Amino acid sequence: MTRQFHILFVIAFILAFESAAFAQAQNSSMPGAGTRRAYTLFGDLKVDESQAGDANTNIMFDVILYTRGNEVFGRQRVGNNGRYRFNNVFNGDYYLAVELDNVEIARMPVLISTNSVEQIRQDLEFRIKGAAARTSPGVVEADAYNRSSQNRALYQRAAHEIESKNFTQAIATLRSLVEADPKDYPAWTELGMVYFVQKDLEAAESSYTSAIQAKPDHVTALVNLGRVRLARKNNEGAVEALEAAVKADPKSATANYFLGEAYLALKKGSKAVVYLNEALKLDPIGMADAHLRLGALYNLAGYKDRAAAEYEQFLQKKPDYPEKKKLTEYIEANKAKPEAPKP
Repeated sequence: MTRQFHILFVIAFILAFESAAFAQAQNSSMPGAGTRRAYTLFGDLKVDESQAGDANTNIMFDVILYTRGNEVFGRQRVGNNGRYRFNNVFNGDYYLAVELDNVEIARMPVLISTNSVEQIRQDLEFRIKGAAARTSPGVVEADAYNRSSQNRALYQRAAHEIESKNFTQAIATLRSLVEADPKDYPAWTELGMVYFVQKDLEAAESSYTSAIQAKPDHVTALVNLGRVRLARKNNEGAVEALEAAVKADPKSATANYFLGEAYLALKKGSKAVVYLNEALKLDPIGMADAHLRLGALYNLAGYKDRAAAEYEQFLQKKPDYPEKKKLTEYIEANKAKPEAPKP
């Protein structure tokens, strides 16, 4: 049975112990750089069901921790009032993302610094709105793929195997599923994700490509294909996939953000600026890291006053940024000075 519901991402993350740190754009370090010290990143996922109406609220989310190199560090399936936990995380730059039915509904950059406490808590809160609710920016409508009872059992089995990190068996189960139904684009997308986790980028790209062949406008597969190609240093190919993602869903902040990243990788800053700004327009808080990317770009181009303006906007949104002092000093030294009044 097809189920439909709307998910509205609550802009403010709930921080219980230590605020999640937003990484500097200039820092493209991979996790493990610098002093290697193991941390735990964890948090509770809570869903406000007060406006759910008749929507099915028995749903599961995927919480994913990505490295800045777009590799999956870990992935966990969590229900309402559940807890995710990533152990043995080294200091470095990461992204924490949340998916529902293979659709990314939230993303935030995370910097784990050498000064962090060993137990870093980042709670996540969402609100479900009933199916009759009006769709608006920030709201995602997700439809489950119609499967036979046998294929539905395979998909559920694969989900449990992924949750238990039995990735080898999950691959076998998902391959059985897509062989039985080559048009099952969510299964192809899940298979791509598992290959991504296993760092088999070639197989991940092939799986995402199959998902797109089954559903050419499947935004999640297009965005993930772009990420894989970025990881494989195929920047032109990444732009191709991400441009298709933006065309399929111009309101996808994630697609716009990564298209900006792809243009940055190609050293096409003027094009990157367009899409990074669009990502900020669509999701001002969730994509706040784009201010840092823009600031770094303007700084390199010599437009230090523009860089200062971007950093200032970033700190307004993320005042607990651990490198706040450094950014504040840059802002004070480079922000545009008001014109002196004419005599």
